[in-house]
Amino acid sequence: MNYRAICLTVSAALLCSQAQAMDICGELKQGEFIVGKDLSAHEVIFDDIKYPVTEDGLFILAFARETPKKSKLYYTDGSGNKHSVDLIIEQTTWDVQRIDGVPQQKVTPDTTHDAEIQRERKDVGVALKTMEPGDYWRQGFILPLTGRISGTFGNYRIFNGVPRSPHTGVDIAAPEGTPIKAAGAGKVILAGGNYFYSGNMVIIDHGQGLQTIYAHLKNTHVKAGDVIKQGDIIGTVGKTGRATGPHLHWGASINNIRFRPHALLETKCLGGFDD
Repeated sequence: MNYRAICLTVSAALLCSQAQAMDICGELKQGEFIVGKDLSAHEVIFDDIKYPVTEDGLFILAFARETPKKSKLYYTDGSGNKHSVDLIIEQTTWDVQRIDGVPQQKVTPDTTHDAEIQRERKDVGVALKTMEPGDYWRQGFILPLTGRISGTFGNYRIFNGVPRSPHTGVDIAAPEGTPIKAAGAGKVILAGGNYFYSGNMVIIDHGQGLQTIYAHLKNTHVKAGDVIKQGDIIGTVGKTGRATGPHLHWGASINNIRFRPHALLETKCLGGFDD
């Protein structure tokens, strides 16, 4: 099993060999996702965000695109004592993607679209701050769609020559109407919307603050509140919202921290750690 033990910095005088070890599975790198295990941890805090811990000591979190190289992870034990873990986060050089042919109103919208844009920000913001109970994520994840990767996570995006926010997911190009699968089991917390930027979208909650995002859909086949299985068809590929052609924007977020969604397919410890 591909994981490492991180020594806890409990006090400046405590040697690493004397400290309890925390198991961490995944890459310590900007934009990545990890699973950790520590039986003594009751709550984990990273970058001032709290992450719950399962009864068997598992927690999940992601490193933001801008996470600094030297970072600290904190956890509280059963007695309320706070401990820290020093982490060295690998820094990433992000690509630049230039996209032309986008309707200019989708790049520099005028004030007539303010209400539309605010509705999208509110709905998506609420969904990505949801902390539903459950641990569907432990069942693992699959690719929701096969196709050409036309945009990668984290790259700088320039639309019609105008710089915009970095990309928060992966774009997978496929013919319009191609079925899209749920990457993992969970509960639908947003469906539809026909939003200004994202078009029709679905957000699935997998428990412990982890969500997967599916945008620019032609149509959706689920509704908010549906509990679905991995592989269920949730909609079809479209080009709604800010899109120049049919594709799926596939994203992932935990506690409103976006990360590279393919990390969900690559992390080997979702079901737990070998003892």
